[in-house]
Amino acid sequence: MALMPKRIKHRKVQRGRIKGDATRGNTVVFGDFGLQSLEPGWVKAQTIEAGRIAAQQYIRGEGKLYVRMFPHRSITSTPLETRMGKGKGEPEAWVATVKPGTILYEIGGISEQQAKICFARLAHKMPVKVRMVRRRPM
Repeated sequence: MALMPKRIKHRKVQRGRIKGDATRGNTVVFGDFGLQSLEPGWVKAQTIEAGRIAAQQYIRGEGKLYVRMFPHRSITSTPLETRMGKGKGEPEAWVATVKPGTILYEIGGISEQQAKICFARLAHKMPVKVRMVRRRPM
């Protein structure tokens, strides 16, 4: 089942613009390798889940997968063939707002070659350009 928040303060939010680079959530913390966003965008809850399943199927219990984004934002849309007016549409999907530099997924406990193949599978599913990064030594 796709992710969504339990409770929210406002059902509908304005579109806005995604400005600047990520200042939080931009370093590999939990695993050894991470998948980092290179451009701004929205990642749907269904896409997050599809990426999680693809990665889990590849690593098959060898390593550990960490999902570092959560869809907090609702996206609304009016039904097709509806005339203008009549207000804003109903919430249709949940998305995670992703800035350049945000770590989307992390993997630990597998080799770099395996991580590269796994993240290549994930990159095909993502709506933003991504790259693989490794954890910095302390």
